[in-house]
Amino acid sequence: MNQRTDTLLKVLPNDDILSQCIHCGMCLATCPTYEMTKLERSSPRGRIKMIKSVARREMPVSEIFADEMNFCLDCQACETACPAGVKYGIMVEAARVVVEETDQYHMSRWGKLIKKIVMKYLLSSNLNLKIVARLLYFYQKSGLQKFLHLVGFFKFISNKLGEIDSLSPSVSKNFSDSFIKEVTFPNGEQKYKTAFLTGCLMNVMFADINKDTIDFLSSIGSIVYTPKGQFCCGSLQAHNGYIETAKELAKKNINVFEKYDYDFLVSNSAGCGAFMKEYGYLFEDDPEYAERAKIFSNKVKDVTEFLTEVKPRIKFKESLEAITYHDACHLVHSQKVFNQPREVLKSIPGLTFNELEESTWCCGSAGIYNVVRYEDSLVILKRKMEKIKATKAKIVLTGNPGCIAQLKYGAKKFNVDVEVMHPVSFIKELMVEDLWKR
Repeated sequence: MNQRTDTLLKVLPNDDILSQCIHCGMCLATCPTYEMTKLERSSPRGRIKMIKSVARREMPVSEIFADEMNFCLDCQACETACPAGVKYGIMVEAARVVVEETDQYHMSRWGKLIKKIVMKYLLSSNLNLKIVARLLYFYQKSGLQKFLHLVGFFKFISNKLGEIDSLSPSVSKNFSDSFIKEVTFPNGEQKYKTAFLTGCLMNVMFADINKDTIDFLSSIGSIVYTPKGQFCCGSLQAHNGYIETAKELAKKNINVFEKYDYDFLVSNSAGCGAFMKEYGYLFEDDPEYAERAKIFSNKVKDVTEFLTEVKPRIKFKESLEAITYHDACHLVHSQKVFNQPREVLKSIPGLTFNELEESTWCCGSAGIYNVVRYEDSLVILKRKMEKIKATKAKIVLTGNPGCIAQLKYGAKKFNVDVEVMHPVSFIKELMVEDLWKR
């Protein structure tokens, strides 16, 4: 191995962490990729063994190694199942950093260039993201997208490209940071002090959910601080091998948010919330940011987690809907938030809650997994949609933008008659209006 590769291998966790896995196999039954292949190397313990071998310089960064690190969904279901408390997510994300910087196998030069542009210069820049989002909005709303599909344009290039194009969520007409005020005052008496991250994709593609979140928080008596100078949380970058870019974004957010006096940073995106809770770990050896990052992370709460902690008085309209709930991986496995959304939803009078079998299994979105490994994600998505169909629910709720987009695509592709919503939008829709029009 050359000196550069040797330096990069220091990114991997130390041997004490890598040796925590006792190879008991409890993780096998929860791993979607192992379920697909039945190959040991495609299981969490198999990948840990490979990472350990690379870290000890016993194995090179090979094509198989690179493929397995990217075949993994990083859903972290194995962490929930692990009796030894192994932090698998940390390992595979560190391995991806090594793969990204040293591997010549898993992606073409053009593919690597596009990924680099997206991670370092698009998602990491509010301005660049908004420019591209505006162009995409024109493409979607002008009729051009529909026309290209109608005439079979994508078939001349690749059927896969056409499907990936259909996966893209609709860009919001107005981005949420353009209408959400820096300070939103509560309707009535102030009871809570919260902050809010508008996010990157949430800001430009799910602005309605951001608005619903702000409206909901103010309706229950919270002042909401939404800093104008905030940035992408860095989760997509960290999960895809760009950890230094992620750390720079994290530092910027810590700098911005610590200027405000709040008790909770409420998140409506499972991926963002999970990564922001990891800021403390990310900077534990940084003398300047260690304590600041820990304080920041300790205030982060998913919106359903926040609700079950503060228990606000909410009066709901009666609902006769039959609903189910899909657990976003980075909410249930990374943040261990499972009971909270169910507790909130089951408090709504008249509601029929049909539990989803394998609710904690990944839907196949996994950040950009459904784009870069479309065929693999489709296998996982088909299984998920079959389980959703079996519930006979008319609405499926989930707390992550990637899951929302993936399930909407799955409902259409596999002909499942179900509406996909974010819990906060569903809750706001059923609140008695006079509570938030005071």
